[in-house]
Amino acid sequence: MNDFFPTSDYSIPESSNYMKLTEGEHTFRVLSSTIVGWEYFSKDNKPVRSRTPFDEIPDDMKQGGRINHFWAFVVYNYEAKRIQILEIAQKTIQTPLQAIIKNPKWGSPFGYDITITRTGTGLLDTEYSVMPNPHSELESGIAVMYERMSINLDNLFLSLDPFGQKD
Repeated sequence: MNDFFPTSDYSIPESSNYMKLTEGEHTFRVLSSTIVGWEYFSKDNKPVRSRTPFDEIPDDMKQGGRINHFWAFVVYNYEAKRIQILEIAQKTIQTPLQAIIKNPKWGSPFGYDITITRTGTGLLDTEYSVMPNPHSELESGIAVMYERMSINLDNLFLSLDPFGQKD
């Protein structure tokens, strides 16, 4: 028995405003509509985003980089117990997620949780599976937390912080 931590399942709290799909299982609830666009990373390793495709390879693109189509939306991350932004550029996640949402038995992702499982490491060995969970009501505490926040996803296109202050 270790009595150093307050509980046996204690973990260091997640502090990022962005959900990362590390190896393992990640369950979340979609809370907002998605924004879509194209992005690349600059030589300074900063994301550069656009609503429309880039006409040419940008001069400031990181060496070996590429332009990706991305989705970004607000989620409640059950593991982190916080509201975050999830950005998805992997077609192996986008394609099955779009199929689930277009399926009339599932529909809008606001009515159920989604689990994405990542296995493997490295660019070529990483695989994702996308699974909808049974339809369920959003916990009222999560809804209240989200309503009290001011998140503007369009700020991602301006390289600004999407998490603002309520007036």
